[in-house]
Amino acid sequence: MPLRVKLPGEVLDFSFDWTDSYLQSGETIDTSAVAVEPTGELTIDSDSEASGIATVWLSAGTRGNRYLVKNTIATNQGRTDVQELEIMVI
Repeated sequence: MPLRVKLPGEVLDFSFDWTDSYLQSGETIDTSAVAVEPTGELTIDSDSEASGIATVWLSAGTRGNRYLVKNTIATNQGRTDVQELEIMVI
């Protein structure tokens, strides 16, 4: 699982790439949802998906804490999957 770092005052974008390594020919993402665990400190400002890449903008967070960010997708071919990354606030 990738580890990324951010400062509490930063607002940064993080991406989940579902293109070449996952989506099959003709397959598209129907739904994309992003969640953060634990909730209440690291804030999801917005999220979007375009051309197989899901992007989330994150702000805040508590210095010294680690957060799990999950992107769950469902495709037009009936597949559902999750990618995760870890954010450490420094």
